[in-house]
Amino acid sequence: MRIRNFWAALLIGVPLAFMAAFFLVPFGVVVIASFQDKAGAWSLANYARILGDSYYPNVLYVTFKLSLLATLMSFLIGYPIAYYIVAVVQSRAARRFCYILVIMPLFTSNIVRSFGWMILLGRQGLVNTTLMTLGLTERPVQILFTELSIVIGLTYILVPFMVLTVAGVLQTIDRSLVEASLDLGASRFATFARVTFPLSLPGVVAGSLIVFTLAVSAYVVPSIMSGGRTVVMAMSIFEQYGSLFDFNFGAALAVGLLVVTLVLIALSLLFIERQPSGRQAMNG
Repeated sequence: MRIRNFWAALLIGVPLAFMAAFFLVPFGVVVIASFQDKAGAWSLANYARILGDSYYPNVLYVTFKLSLLATLMSFLIGYPIAYYIVAVVQSRAARRFCYILVIMPLFTSNIVRSFGWMILLGRQGLVNTTLMTLGLTERPVQILFTELSIVIGLTYILVPFMVLTVAGVLQTIDRSLVEASLDLGASRFATFARVTFPLSLPGVVAGSLIVFTLAVSAYVVPSIMSGGRTVVMAMSIFEQYGSLFDFNFGAALAVGLLVVTLVLIALSLLFIERQPSGRQAMNG
């Protein structure tokens, strides 16, 4: 019994120690630094600077706007893919192959994938060439280095997370419920709308939270796809640490971003939980 307790404590203690050493301690250092000035004295000047300058609230607004759009696009693209893999593909081998195709882009650097999209979205890229060939435009459309290009890049990077999360929940749905709905005369669309989709909401909520969190903290994709014309919070934080060497103000920006993100997520979960179908999604 003592041996079992030892191994149980070890299995729990090692991850907790790892989290404390590599997350809680560094995060605590960042929080403390955010409440200090460059001389090390305690001060709220960093947060007052954030609130007193309209630039940083505007950057925060742009960050959340682009993150929400990327989350929405990831859902609109990822859910049909997940549904197709789980509900349409019958062969296990074919299903595994589909999962491999979904996961494969994750093994490529975000930098490489972003530069790939730069080529596609450029003035002489495939997208503009196709639009002009189809006669939809007479001259190249400015897509690259816009907010749209950032959303496209983030969506491409984050769709796999949505697909895998939703597919994992879709696989747990009892097929007899779907078959019973069809046997009772409901159409496939009605069955999907009233049975499949409500039961898959836990996956949608979890996938959306994962995608949104990753989008909010993204640095590589926005910096490359915007060409520096659109600034998000991760870029501002990096600027404070990497260029201006104002570590205390950079820490305040990081803490502020985290706090606002957590508040938005908490409010979203509270809103979802109060909805009739949302309680089921939360209790999943």
